[in-house]
Amino acid sequence: MPIGTAFHERTLPLCESLNYREWSGYYTVSVYETHHEHEYNAIRNAAALIDISPLFKYLITGRDATRFVNRVIARDIHKVAVGQVIYCCWCDEQGKVVDDGTITRLEENKYRWTAADPNLRWFTQNALGLDVHIEDVSEQLAALALQGPTSGRLLQALGNDIRNLKYFRMMPGRIAGVNVDISRTGYTGDLGYEIWVPWDRGLDAWDGIAAAGKPFDLHAAGMLALDVARIEAGLILIEVDYTSSKKALIESQKFSPHEIGLGKLVDLKKENFIGKAALAEEQRRGGPERQLVGLNLNWPDIEGLFDAVGLAPQIAATASRVHVPVYRGGSQVGRATSTTWSPTLKKMIALASVGRHHAKPGAALEMELTVEAVRHRVRATVAELPFFNPRRKTATPVI
Repeated sequence: MPIGTAFHERTLPLCESLNYREWSGYYTVSVYETHHEHEYNAIRNAAALIDISPLFKYLITGRDATRFVNRVIARDIHKVAVGQVIYCCWCDEQGKVVDDGTITRLEENKYRWTAADPNLRWFTQNALGLDVHIEDVSEQLAALALQGPTSGRLLQALGNDIRNLKYFRMMPGRIAGVNVDISRTGYTGDLGYEIWVPWDRGLDAWDGIAAAGKPFDLHAAGMLALDVARIEAGLILIEVDYTSSKKALIESQKFSPHEIGLGKLVDLKKENFIGKAALAEEQRRGGPERQLVGLNLNWPDIEGLFDAVGLAPQIAATASRVHVPVYRGGSQVGRATSTTWSPTLKKMIALASVGRHHAKPGAALEMELTVEAVRHRVRATVAELPFFNPRRKTATPVI
């Protein structure tokens, strides 16, 4: 039975749809209204407040904390400064991804590590022989994502000078009398921040943001809007766009970082880390056999299929996480994993895993589409990721 997060007393009255889902044992709002249009528009045009407290959060301390982190992740933590946040992945000995998440270097030997799945056992197993303390602080630390073009101005209005806070950096802040950490990070591909607040002060922080939010058109937003935004941003989701190697049942369900667009997070020049030998061997063989790509679907093809049966296009407003085949010349060459109509780009887009020989931008493929219980194929063109990458995401915010 799920339980409420630190913000449940505020999100429940706002959730007119009563459309919830379970996320890591917590109630999470899927959509506040009957449709997620206003919430999505807040992400792209104003400010959206998203409860991301169900993320797993770990505090890593001790004399060997840095050594431990470097042993587990594929990036080089020695290149990360205090106050910096990195996105990273960690692999098993076969070089297959266990999970992905962020690490914030709070002090020289103190880190906050976030992940979608529980990783305490994996971390503990790989900390043997090291002087390191790994604490699961998931129930002590709540989190809010404040995303959208006006999010920086809203934080500034709350008394936090974020003008010099760079992309993927963290600073201490204060909201409604509560000491918080503010990181310039997010899962929307837009200007945005994540606010880390003590669990027992969560309501105070929410109320403070909500009270200051009206001039900035602040809206609470749920998972349906977030799902559309993250696909536009080319951001992958575990157990949708890839399977954790811990949960994979067969070899083809396991993915290396290079297969899911995370190759840039692998540093083979750093000291030994879990999976390094396997990843080096993959590169010696010429790289992975499949790659993550974006697909632009041909809208006239989609429209034509519906018109042929006397219907207007019946395209779901919500993102699809159903895997569907991708073809080239009559043969299946991969599968689309996340598909959505992009309100901003005004087209159907998808994230897909395809054979590397079909992954070049501009390559002509086909994707399966079912209309009235009949399977068809529509043309699709390989696109570079991300689909949507506004300058404001990394630029100095306009205050």
